[in-house]
Amino acid sequence: MLLVTPDGIRTLQRKLYIKAKQEPAYRFYALYDKIWRADILMFAYRLVRANKGSPGIDGINFEDIEHGEGIDKFLLELAQDLKSQSYSPSPVRRVMIPKADGSLRPLGIPTIRDRVAQMAVKLIIEPIFEADFCPNSFGFRPQKSAHQAVDVIADSLYQGYTQVIDADLSKYFDSIPHAKLLATVAERIVDGAILHIIKQWLKAPVIEQDKDGTKRNVGGGKANSIGTPQGGVISPLLANCYLHIVDRIWDRHQLDRKLGARIVRYADDFVVLCKGKVDAPLARIRYLLDKLDLSLNESKTHIVDARQDSFNFLGFEIRVSKGRKSGKRYAHVCPSPKSLAKIKERMKQLTTRNRTPIPLEDIVGSMNASLRGWANYFHYRNSSGTLNKVKTYAEERLRIHLMKRHKVKDRGIGQGRFPSQQLYQRYGLYKVPTTAGWRSVHA
Repeated sequence: MLLVTPDGIRTLQRKLYIKAKQEPAYRFYALYDKIWRADILMFAYRLVRANKGSPGIDGINFEDIEHGEGIDKFLLELAQDLKSQSYSPSPVRRVMIPKADGSLRPLGIPTIRDRVAQMAVKLIIEPIFEADFCPNSFGFRPQKSAHQAVDVIADSLYQGYTQVIDADLSKYFDSIPHAKLLATVAERIVDGAILHIIKQWLKAPVIEQDKDGTKRNVGGGKANSIGTPQGGVISPLLANCYLHIVDRIWDRHQLDRKLGARIVRYADDFVVLCKGKVDAPLARIRYLLDKLDLSLNESKTHIVDARQDSFNFLGFEIRVSKGRKSGKRYAHVCPSPKSLAKIKERMKQLTTRNRTPIPLEDIVGSMNASLRGWANYFHYRNSSGTLNKVKTYAEERLRIHLMKRHKVKDRGIGQGRFPSQQLYQRYGLYKVPTTAGWRSVHA
């Protein structure tokens, strides 16, 4: 459920945004006293609670807080620590998340206490940076979305920007240099207490716990000078602040016009769309990243002629196609093969034979949750064909699961006993919509 920002906080954010927008060189110096305000900490808690998430290194979850000391006491103690500047973050718990290619992505999970403090700071400083961010940046920003980023890419392809640098940054979150990041933040914020607490979060030790409960330090600490853990509330904003330097230089030097190249960025995922040759834009990107102590992952960065081949961005496969009737070129956007394979694998996992002891309503409920989330994101542009594949596959997997439950071995009998209509009407399977909405102007 989307939480509505209280009027008092919204008014403060609006004032900060307007001040930053009207005075691009202004540096804010009196912000820290806002973060321990009772209304801000309460709303920060509600936002963190809505995001759910696992406990941090202390093992404390939301239920422990709410059924133990209570939210009011929890926030009062945090406010006192922030006000007295005796607040110190706990170590970050590291977990490894499997990626589609079989590798593992490190995720850093701060404690709930630290996540609330980070959210409180984010509520105050985000409007300031929002006033500066460029329109080509779409990731983890208010009123911005992945679909908007894809729309800009599709429009650019239609306008002839068909030579695509499909860029991949090498371990971006692990590579951000603290000193340069804090200098970037300090271009707008000179409140020493705010800068100090951000530095504390960047320097927090990272702890990994083995299956036997053994804990060991795997990073972070005062000696560490690079990286911000993925999983922290403040991390996406800081990551956007740092890469904003590239956006800003591109905009101020009018490189879109001079090089015939546009950047579309979603956090650390970005593409550069070029009207002509890619050599000069690619060289400039490498130069700017080098100045930021960052680099491209050369093995995953590709040059694509979108008229001949497709490229993937934010789960979508994008290419330039021709309308079958009109013959006109348009940007074809549909779920990538990897995105399709992922939802099919999820359906398969939820309906395996070893899950037959689980109540059927729980099986269908889990399927529906995954299908709704996937369809809500991919019900877009030219995705009708893929949506239909997912709908058919979900029906097939639930039918197979029902056959196993009822010991029906013959597929023909199973088809007759559990027809598609019954899967929806009797068992409550979510019906994936198969007519995606897309802007026909380009076709």
